[in-house]
Amino acid sequence: MPNHVAVNPRDHKDLRILEERSEGMGDATMCCITFPEEFRNLQNHYTILFQLDQEREAFNCLAMFGLENGENLFLDNGRWDASYVPLAMDIQPFMIGRPSDHDADRKVVIDSDSPRIGKGEGRRIFDDNGIPTAYLESISNKLSHLDGGYRASSEYIDCLKKYDLLEPLSIDVTMKDGAKNRLVGFHVIHEERLNKLSAEGLAELQSKGYLMPSYMALASLSNLSKLIARKEAAAINV
Repeated sequence: MPNHVAVNPRDHKDLRILEERSEGMGDATMCCITFPEEFRNLQNHYTILFQLDQEREAFNCLAMFGLENGENLFLDNGRWDASYVPLAMDIQPFMIGRPSDHDADRKVVIDSDSPRIGKGEGRRIFDDNGIPTAYLESISNKLSHLDGGYRASSEYIDCLKKYDLLEPLSIDVTMKDGAKNRLVGFHVIHEERLNKLSAEGLAELQSKGYLMPSYMALASLSNLSKLIARKEAAAINV
C-alpha cells in the first residue's frame, strides 16, 4: 500500500530517485492518464483513447502502452523506448497532494515505499543546504502542468459529448502465433461526425482550443498498428 508523504528538506534531504524504467520500478501498466494539451507530444508515439470512469461517471483521456492489463511495450532494458514519456509516468513516484482546505497550496507528495527511492544512488531532490534541486523544481512544474491539464480535461470531454463525438472502440487482434487479444471498454473520436460538424460546433471547438487535440487524437490511432508490432516483437524475444 502506498505511503504518501509531503516532500520536505528535513526528512528528505538525502533522498535520491532512480530513473530506470522497468516492471520492477512500477512501470508495468497498460496506459496512463493524459490531457488535451499533451496530445500533440503523444501522437507521434502512442494511441490516445478515452475510457469511462464508472465511479466518476466521466471519461478519462489515456495514452496506451499495451493491449492488456500490466503490459507496457515501451519498456526496453531499463529505458523507455520513445523520445517522449507521458507526464503521468515521467513524474513517478511523485504526485500532487490535495489538502482538505481547497484554498491551501498543493504540495509535492512522494510514495516513500516506492522502488524508485535509491539507496545512495539516483537524482537528489535537495542539495546539501536543503534547497530543492533543479530536478525537483522540474518535477514540481510537471506536476502542476499535469494537475491543471487533468482538471481542465473535463470541459473538453463535455464538449465532445455535446456534439456526440465519442464512439465505442472494439478491436480484436490475432497475433502471428494465433494468440488473440481484444481491446474493449474504450472510446475514440468519431472522425466522420467531427468532419461534418456544423459551423457553430467547429467554431466552439476552435475557440476553446479543442479542435487541434481532437485531430491529434484521431491521428494517434495509426499507432495501434505500431503497438501490435511491438507486441509481436516482444513475443518473439521471450
